[in-house]
Amino acid sequence: MIGGIIPVLIIIVILILIFGIRIINQWETGVRFRLGKYKDTLQPGLRIIIPIIDTIRKIDMRIVTIDIPRQQVITKDNVPVAINGVVYFKVADASIAVTKIQDFQYAVSQYAQTALRDVAGSMVLDQVLTERENIGKDIEEIVEKASAKWGIEVQEIKLQDIDMPEDLKRIMSRQASSEREKRATIIKSEGDVIAANNLSKAAITMAKSPGAMQLRTLQTIDGLGPSPSNTVILGIPMDLMELAQNLSKSIKPRKK
Repeated sequence: MIGGIIPVLIIIVILILIFGIRIINQWETGVRFRLGKYKDTLQPGLRIIIPIIDTIRKIDMRIVTIDIPRQQVITKDNVPVAINGVVYFKVADASIAVTKIQDFQYAVSQYAQTALRDVAGSMVLDQVLTERENIGKDIEEIVEKASAKWGIEVQEIKLQDIDMPEDLKRIMSRQASSEREKRATIIKSEGDVIAANNLSKAAITMAKSPGAMQLRTLQTIDGLGPSPSNTVILGIPMDLMELAQNLSKSIKPRKK
């Protein structure tokens, strides 16, 4: 009798080893259920379970990236915009992620879409365009608060693209062009004022020095360069011009 039981036990052990061996990869965690109830969490490596009685669900513990589909949002100043983004998250507690929610990836995606519409809809257009990072952080805080109950850890949420109506884009482009022209005009006028002041000071300095004008003229001629295409024709010498000015000052009109 005993001799007949031993082979049966050996066969049962062999079947358990064959059908009960599970390999959990380094990036995974195994959640074991015994007769449908949560038993424990299995770490990476070679694991043996009881066939039929035990079942294992493997959960990827790496960071998961999911898209936030393009969302149509009406901003606080009634401007329609389309915004999409991306969510980076990972499973922090595999047992909770399996037992508390049916599909945690779908839940995170839906919650992120709702949070995106709520946050962007509470801002004016200028804030939406200039505060992408802050919007992403606000959405991250909202999603993280809810997903923590599901055993999920949100790493980061980023906005990818903000699309606006074409007529609004043209208006903003004209506005930006007008602002650039305004700045260019102001800068040019400020430069003209500075140049006029410098020229006025230079004129006063040259008026005080008799040879300053002649020296400046020679410097200007030298700056033309030795190119054969530059032809310089000198008129009345500066000395003769100064002599004529002095004579005109010294000669007084005769009285009749």
